[in-house]
Amino acid sequence: MHNTVPTLTGKVLRTPEARFANLPGFAYTPHYTDIGGLRIAHIDEGPRDAPVVLLMHGEPTWSYLYRKMIPVLVDAGYRVVAPDLVGFGRSDKPVAKADYSYLHHVQWMTAWMLANDLRGITLFCQDWGSLIGLRLAAEQPDRFARVVLANGGLPTGMDDIPGAFKVWRAFSRYSPWFPIGRIVKAGCVNGLGPEEVAAYDAPFPSRSYKMGARLFPGFVPTTPEDPERANNERAWEIFKRWEKPFLTLFSDRDPVTRGGYKAWQKIVPGAQGQPHATTRGAGHFLQEDKGPEIAKAVVAFMQSTPASAGR
Repeated sequence: MHNTVPTLTGKVLRTPEARFANLPGFAYTPHYTDIGGLRIAHIDEGPRDAPVVLLMHGEPTWSYLYRKMIPVLVDAGYRVVAPDLVGFGRSDKPVAKADYSYLHHVQWMTAWMLANDLRGITLFCQDWGSLIGLRLAAEQPDRFARVVLANGGLPTGMDDIPGAFKVWRAFSRYSPWFPIGRIVKAGCVNGLGPEEVAAYDAPFPSRSYKMGARLFPGFVPTTPEDPERANNERAWEIFKRWEKPFLTLFSDRDPVTRGGYKAWQKIVPGAQGQPHATTRGAGHFLQEDKGPEIAKAVVAFMQSTPASAGR
């Protein structure tokens, strides 16, 4: 349905590679795919013929978010692929507002996934990584073997919006100051060191690079009139019949997504009887606060559930 690629209307920026030099804990070689005039970056570690774990980041992070999980997954024998969404990380950054939308992000990442021919995927998704990643799984189910959902969801605009999200959306829209590294730090219970804050700032040399990060909160469906309501409702219908293994790993200290796992555990057939867990002492960015612990839970989940589809 969404295999077409958006036509760009404006200028595109590319963060200089020097900005990514000597990042703490992230000495991975980037790979690039050209999609519709954009260069989309990803990390690809582990054996090429091993089962794929697709790590999808959200707002306003990039694949650096997964540096504490990647080694655990690779050591367990898996191939780990972590893309940077368009507008983030090493991926290209359109400048025009008109080039960004929820649908465009789904189209870009669908085209990227198909171009790299990823199959037998275990999806791990959080924040906007889930709004996009769950759509990929619902629209290309034959490519996915399992789903792990953490601090995320698939809103249709029909539910109440948490107050914390309303504050965040207003800040992203109106604040003249948008310090991305500090924003990520504020979403971590354990905080971040100065070098880590700088690593999250690295993709954004100036405010003109931040258009995608600025716009993302406004694309979350929050009203019944949202243009992506119908597509997300169709995705929910797929998950109501989703028999493949589905695990929720939410944290206990995220004011935005707290309790969001309940609907998935109730509705998804493949979620029944799974070892769902609440990660204690972790904030919105649980990959930062409890990365190795989360990765070990993903490994245990994969080892205990057969890859019955997507190969």
